[in-house]
Amino acid sequence: MWYNLGKWVLRNRLPLIIVIILSTAFMTFFASKVQRSYDFAKAIPVDHPKYLAYEAFKQKFGEDGSLLVVGFEKKDMFQLPFFQSFTALQKEIKKVTGVEDVLSISAAVNLMKDSATEKLKTTLVFPENIQTQQVLDSSKQVLLNLPFYKGLFYNPESSVYMIAIRLNKEVLNSKARHTSVDGIVKLVKAFEEQQKITMHLSGLPHVRTEMSTRIAAEMQYFLLGSVLLSAIILLVFFRSFSAMWLSMGVVVIGVIWSLATMVFFGYKITILNALIPPLMVVIGIPNCIYFLNKFHTEYKKTGDKQVSLINMIGRMGIVTLFCNIAAAIGFAVFALTKSQILREFGIVAGINIMVLFVISFTLIPIVLSYLPVPKQKHVRYLENERLNRWIMRIENWVFNHPKYIYTATVILIIVSAMGVLRLKSVGFIVDDLPKNDKLYVDLKFFEKHFSGVMPLEIVVDTKRKQGITRKISNLTNIDSLVTYLQSRPEIGKALAVTEGLKFAKQAYYDNDSNMYTVPNEFDLAFLAPYLRMKADSNSKNNNFVKLVANFMDSTQQKARISVNMADVGSDSLPKILAEVQQKAELLFNNDSLEYAAAISKGEIKPAEIDSSRLKRSADIQLTGTSIIFVEGSSFIINGLKESIFWAFLLIALCMLYLFRSVRILICSLIPNIIPLVITAGVMGWVGIPLKPSTVLVFSVALGIAIDVTIRFLINYKQELPLHKYDVRETVKQTIRHTGISIIYTSLVLVAGFIIFCLSGFGGTQALGWLTSLTLLVAMITNLVLLPVLLITTSKKMTKFS
Repeated sequence: MWYNLGKWVLRNRLPLIIVIILSTAFMTFFASKVQRSYDFAKAIPVDHPKYLAYEAFKQKFGEDGSLLVVGFEKKDMFQLPFFQSFTALQKEIKKVTGVEDVLSISAAVNLMKDSATEKLKTTLVFPENIQTQQVLDSSKQVLLNLPFYKGLFYNPESSVYMIAIRLNKEVLNSKARHTSVDGIVKLVKAFEEQQKITMHLSGLPHVRTEMSTRIAAEMQYFLLGSVLLSAIILLVFFRSFSAMWLSMGVVVIGVIWSLATMVFFGYKITILNALIPPLMVVIGIPNCIYFLNKFHTEYKKTGDKQVSLINMIGRMGIVTLFCNIAAAIGFAVFALTKSQILREFGIVAGINIMVLFVISFTLIPIVLSYLPVPKQKHVRYLENERLNRWIMRIENWVFNHPKYIYTATVILIIVSAMGVLRLKSVGFIVDDLPKNDKLYVDLKFFEKHFSGVMPLEIVVDTKRKQGITRKISNLTNIDSLVTYLQSRPEIGKALAVTEGLKFAKQAYYDNDSNMYTVPNEFDLAFLAPYLRMKADSNSKNNNFVKLVANFMDSTQQKARISVNMADVGSDSLPKILAEVQQKAELLFNNDSLEYAAAISKGEIKPAEIDSSRLKRSADIQLTGTSIIFVEGSSFIINGLKESIFWAFLLIALCMLYLFRSVRILICSLIPNIIPLVITAGVMGWVGIPLKPSTVLVFSVALGIAIDVTIRFLINYKQELPLHKYDVRETVKQTIRHTGISIIYTSLVLVAGFIIFCLSGFGGTQALGWLTSLTLLVAMITNLVLLPVLLITTSKKMTKFS
């Protein structure tokens, strides 16, 4: 069949190449429309309870990740010239497109009691256009007397101050975000240079903008780098510019089609699918090497270009097909997960790997048919003496030292297994960045002085209207939970409706800071006219009502507690959240919990159970970006683990269909399992944790490494009848016929992945060197261990089993 396909391709070469050119031109148009993603990647399904809870929270209370923060340390903050410049900076930032509000100590407000109107009026702590040091010093004392702002906008122990900048939701999720964030960064840097102090920027808008910019830049660099590196290797290998340009044409077409596929499916460039274009280059080059190597081998043997091309397609068509199917499976299994970011990556990569096969299968023989016949220098690599000496050494080890090979393999597996036991699963929101990266350093600055900037939201649902304000115990419990949260070193200043009430109580008692406590029933009776918690005609102009409204819903049934926390990692975060949840349950639902415990201990007879006492007083929901991160990280890791299982299963079925032999199937899987075990062991010994970027290595490497096995075994199958089913002789000839191309192909793949080590993201670096390590080990196991397994497990056969 494959020989007939070869004849058909060459017979219809002109219309086929026209179709390829026109279709690629069409795809180029769509590829030019690919866009970057400005949303956080949806790592968990949109129907997941945690995701639904987060969306419900955003609809009721607004975005939780819209703050960009600017911080600095300044001992003499309240010197007039500096403070005036600081205030001017805040005003300039407020003019930036997309900025909705700018909060800091210079914009702090104080509540003042107006006994005549029985209202709380707001006044600026620092009047506008302060002109004298005396006024500034007086205002400073007012600020220091307001506990509400301590730990929120300044840290008195370290003299660190912060500006919180709230960005518009629509701007955050569009390309306009770059304009807004860049405008803020430009102003902050100008202030930094003017005042000679170090400024720190963080917050999710800044992190997301910086990360997406770097991803886009890296994709271009890696794509260019992988193309240039592959071109150099091909030129050195084949000593032919025509072979190099042909191969480059194949992979460039593959890149164009992959970008166009993203547009067709409505996908955008994320940190994961940004790897696809360079991967198309890395995976496409072996196709070219396989076809060109077989063409040169056949031409050297026959001296007839037409016959060589037909034999090339006939012998290598099935090899390349199943190699690409195996590679496609390694990526496409991600589409079986429920994680959107993995599905997008799997679908686009899987489809375009098969597109690469079609392009290679048609374009390479067609172009070769138009080119002049190979010259002697173009096929000289087939007689590379150095490589041939290595091939002979491999033969010697395979046939004369199988026990040493098995012993070394067992030792490596044992050592690697010990390393696997040391593996840990942990991830951080910005752990893919180097520790000396400005983005990482700034995040740690805010963690040190304000306990972090990662949003965590707690929603208390009292399950009845006005349940927050009508029941004083609920306010007391909220304050107790806030106190507990602030006692934890990884959690910063908490904001809740109780903080507003404490602020109001302090104002009512003539700004006595000792009165910054939750109002009791006695206090509320006096405060009620000032609080005006019920909506009235003047409530729209009451700034205190606006403040409180941010932390309660319109029915006063649900209250929100907002905190920022450190990026503690996916290992510690679930434990912290569980402790917070437990504390909240004890505060709000202690009676029902104790009653349920008494029932479970048998202290209350079934007939005496009062079901009403089992009802919970309040539902506690933890949500926010931090929750979505930990759930997403766990979901991706579990999805990747499942994808490895499916990749093994599907690849095993392909191998079983291809060779129709359980013995061959087992022999083929062992040399590919061992490299994965060794890589996992290295990760354990080196201390690289399991996280989405590192778990990705195993499925990707399996799909690519199995290509070498297929290449070897198909040649083995084709050679076996020619040597009267003599397994030892067939293995020897297979090593000689495939060894050089396997070594070259593996080196090209390693070079293609090594380029990812130049990334600024730790995860991409790990993907680069861990995949390269896996492929190198797979090359060795397929050239050394696989032949030994074939000989050891072979029986006296009269035909291929």
